[in-house]
Amino acid sequence: MDRSALLRLLLPGLLVPGVGVSLTACGKNDEPAPGADSGAGPVAAETAPPSADDPLASISSRGTVAPPGGEAAGGQVAEVDFDLPAGWTSQTPDSGMRLAQAEIPGAAGPGQLAVFYFGPGGGGPVEANLQRWIDQVGPEGRSEPRRDSFTLDNGLQVTWVEVAGTLQPSTMGMGPTTEQPNSRVMAAVVEGPGGPWFFKATGPDATLTAQRDAFLGLLRSVRPRA
Repeated sequence: MDRSALLRLLLPGLLVPGVGVSLTACGKNDEPAPGADSGAGPVAAETAPPSADDPLASISSRGTVAPPGGEAAGGQVAEVDFDLPAGWTSQTPDSGMRLAQAEIPGAAGPGQLAVFYFGPGGGGPVEANLQRWIDQVGPEGRSEPRRDSFTLDNGLQVTWVEVAGTLQPSTMGMGPTTEQPNSRVMAAVVEGPGGPWFFKATGPDATLTAQRDAFLGLLRSVRPRA
């Protein structure tokens, strides 16, 4: 299996399937969290442009390659689907460590969504991820982090955090190479059988502030693949 990520786009009346590949771990300004399981199972990815007639494109993320019956070992759900908000544009992930990627529009400049998966139980504890995301924004002038959690009707647990300030440069060759003032980070861990999955949006403060409800709507749309 190749190393990459899986992105499957549902067009009106047409399903574009992904191709199986694999995923590994990365560092500070990307994923995984400290103590993450770098032995993630095979994953897969493919991208297609959103349909002009259907701005609410549905992205499917594949966690592990499920055996016949659609379940991972132990009966765990291996895949989830979620909906891209209107105006967000799916992109080919620019790193094999990303499961999916999208551009977030805004008058202050574009932001970016990245989605990660490291196999069942991989990626580190929820609190460690929240704190690392907070720490990616420099302490000077950093806003008070906002945290919340909710449980979806399908049983998935979502814990998210939001913080604004100066986004620090990445040490892993991904993300910003210099400090990015007036930035915002909104990120979440989605827990459930076969998870967790990690969602991270970064970009200009004004852009992401205006897209907060859209980001939360995306999180509320996450569901096990039928």
